[in-house]
Amino acid sequence: MIENLDDLDNNSRITKNHLRDMLKADAKNIHMKDIMLASSFLREDAKYMPASYRQDYIERFSRIFFKKIKDIKEDKNNYADDMGTKEIKEFLKVIKTQHNDAKGKNERCFVKIARIISAYTTFVLEEPIHPVGTKFPGGFILYIQNGIYYCPVKKNQENNPSALCKFCVSVQDENM
Repeated sequence: MIENLDDLDNNSRITKNHLRDMLKADAKNIHMKDIMLASSFLREDAKYMPASYRQDYIERFSRIFFKKIKDIKEDKNNYADDMGTKEIKEFLKVIKTQHNDAKGKNERCFVKIARIISAYTTFVLEEPIHPVGTKFPGGFILYIQNGIYYCPVKKNQENNPSALCKFCVSVQDENM
């Protein structure tokens, strides 16, 4: 399990293949029921969002949860790189805080799934935590241009201790 990284010191190295395999083991414990509980949390959490993008948000993330968990379970790619564990361990601390702060079974399922997917996309695939096309308030969208991911809200969240934005590979869209 990915929590085993807590046993490593900050100067340790880990291969992307090893991290992927740890995430695969975690993903095998995610079932359709868990995704439905997480989707239920999304619906509840989004109830105060502007209607103009609430439904897209719920549908997008529910689909992504299912698709990404399936992708992780089936990933047989060979990732040649390795990485230091310091940033991953910091990432896990934030996730652990989110899990401890979660209220109820649905939110805990959401955090459990989000942990696996966000660790996979961030550290293995080197993609942004939010998928390309994610809409944010004000009509802003996370997009990719010339191989660079641009996020309209990254700078607003980088200092938020409970946000994962500081780990995300996207850069702030300076047009915002």
